[in-house]
Amino acid sequence: MDVTSILKPFWLPELASEHGELVDHMNGFVHWFMAALFVGWSIFLIYVFYRFNQKRNPRADYHGVRGHATTHIEIGVCIVEAVLLIGFAFPLWARQADDYPTGPDVVKMRAVGEQFLWNFHYAGNDGVLGRVDPRLIAPNNPIGRDLEDPNGKDDFVVAATMRLPTGRPVIVDVGSKDVIHNLAITPMRIAQDATPGVKSHMWFKPTKTGTWDIICGQLCGSGHSQMKATLE
Repeated sequence: MDVTSILKPFWLPELASEHGELVDHMNGFVHWFMAALFVGWSIFLIYVFYRFNQKRNPRADYHGVRGHATTHIEIGVCIVEAVLLIGFAFPLWARQADDYPTGPDVVKMRAVGEQFLWNFHYAGNDGVLGRVDPRLIAPNNPIGRDLEDPNGKDDFVVAATMRLPTGRPVIVDVGSKDVIHNLAITPMRIAQDATPGVKSHMWFKPTKTGTWDIICGQLCGSGHSQMKATLE
């Protein structure tokens, strides 16, 4: 089934990552499933209002429903939810959590959030990110790069703009300088909390060229709504 056709009614943002099709497929299935439940239970509710109104039932029935139809429906809903969780969500999560790409083709970078800005740290030609230390943060060193680390001699930091190649897997180390942020890249169908003192990671593979917004997906202060960056 064409994923685009089943998702069209939900106006999802543009998809630009390799793994995102599975995310959208699950998202579309859940939306249609919830729509069917909404319609079904609404019809059932209207029937109950009609069937058990006061005029038709002047005396209360304290025994309630004696059939098992609703129980069977609930069991069916649980089975479908289990299929969604085990068949779609778990495999997708396991792939993104455990199967990190390796090899010379992998792009490695670091994203560091602060109120209210994203800083992007790129590895140089050696493909290795240099060490960072919060104690080294200074006006001319916004993420605390260790300038004595030989692996970081060719690194560089860019504020507010993430530039990536298409067709190559990207591993992003995500961190924060102050409060909890969330690096949310909607067209890549991926997000990761940026927590002070915690090393977090995420990876994806861009498949399209374009320019999109990167947002903070975690309420982080009065300027939260303005904490945006650009993905190219």
